[in-house]
Amino acid sequence: MTLDPNPVDTGTPSIGHDAARRAAAELVAGLPPSAAVWCSGLRKRYGRRPAVQDVSLEVGRGEVVGLLGPNGAGKTTVIKMLLGLTRPDAGEVMLLGRPATDPAARARVGYLPELFRYQPWLSASEVLALHARLAGSGVPTQQQRDCLALVGLAERACDRVGGFSKGMQQRLGLAVALVAKPELVILDEPTSALDPLGRADVRDIVLDLKSRGVAVLLNSHLIGEVERVCDRVVILDRGRVAASGSLAELLGQREVKLHLTGVTPTAEARLAATGEVERAGDMFTVLLPAEDDATVIPALVRDLVAQGTEVHAVEPARISLEERLLGILRADQGDDR
Repeated sequence: MTLDPNPVDTGTPSIGHDAARRAAAELVAGLPPSAAVWCSGLRKRYGRRPAVQDVSLEVGRGEVVGLLGPNGAGKTTVIKMLLGLTRPDAGEVMLLGRPATDPAARARVGYLPELFRYQPWLSASEVLALHARLAGSGVPTQQQRDCLALVGLAERACDRVGGFSKGMQQRLGLAVALVAKPELVILDEPTSALDPLGRADVRDIVLDLKSRGVAVLLNSHLIGEVERVCDRVVILDRGRVAASGSLAELLGQREVKLHLTGVTPTAEARLAATGEVERAGDMFTVLLPAEDDATVIPALVRDLVAQGTEVHAVEPARISLEERLLGILRADQGDDR
């Protein structure tokens, strides 16, 4: 989706041009230079119902942040406030080092909404050309073709959108979000209508964006996809931030379960040197160090074998993001009882 650089004012009183410039300058001065998205104290009510309550989050340049939570948690409302599509009742938003109300900030943002429709009489290439013109950045025709190829629609470029499946429309929406080579991409349920191959394609695209320094804010119910691509996660529940942090912080330390026989005192000492050990017969559970860099388990197994221990099974384990999410949400519900 191409953002309107001048969204309609919904009626919030003006504080004057000079005061607005001073407030924006203060925000810029206090914003970390790496932040692609920064918001603080976002609030939004619809009638008497609070939709978003004091939400603050940050997305660094080249960082992929996942936005998780149940239906009605306020995820899409937060995204719309970040993009200026919905005006917050309170709070501040900065995009790419500029106030979100600045057209120059929105011009460098690509957005895939959860729900969208394109003119059914247009072809895929015509839809992309239209949004390239709306972006106002002089997107070359070859760049548009490359974008359609990236999402797997090169062979359907001349086909009318009205004949596209929901999955193909989803791919086209992703192409529209990426066509102007944005510095920040916000994806609201980008894989909702895609088959496993399509989800893998989106995952590869997100990882490629990250490698090129593009920031991505990803809202998805597919927790496995979030776990594969995100650096950090923000969990919303009933409009509030229930938890946030890196996957390592949210999921805790990893452990490894080993089925071993012929364990000598030397081998036991080697296991203990790796981390805290629990033993149940021939089954050993070792808590891995927080600084594990994926070499600890291979080195441990190699040393055990060298010491004469027979290794029958090795099973790395950690609580899944889904389990952690459910635990946070259930605890949050319990706190309100």
